[in-house]
Amino acid sequence: MTDNHILQAAMQRFLKSIESETAEEFLELLLHLMQLVFAFDHGYRKNIEGFNASYCFRSRDKGITVSVAFADGEMEVREEEAASPNITVNFMDGRALMGFLLTPKPDILGSMLRQEVQLDGNLNYLYKFAFMAKRLQLMAMGQA
Repeated sequence: MTDNHILQAAMQRFLKSIESETAEEFLELLLHLMQLVFAFDHGYRKNIEGFNASYCFRSRDKGITVSVAFADGEMEVREEEAASPNITVNFMDGRALMGFLLTPKPDILGSMLRQEVQLDGNLNYLYKFAFMAKRLQLMAMGQA
């Protein structure tokens, strides 16, 4: 398989996970797709050049816990909490997480008021992550 076919297959799985609304699969695919696209797409990789941050995503019931670290132009995903993340995102359920990350203009305040998402840390990092996630969605749909 060529690199292009691998990316297209991963993008198709990502689109299907969006439709299925399963948080664990969605988050896992989103993060692994990001890693693939960073490796093969120089334009997308520019999003993390010189960017150093760590994120922790977890469900309220702690059934899903994933951390992501960006450092020195690399991205690392772990299925455990980060030691001291720049931001921690606690989401009510999979639908809340997906809705938050994939809306055209993430409504942090609205999500917090509806108690769908609880945040601890610097919100600017979350906006950057939401931008990268939305960009992936547009790329997968052939709109970017």
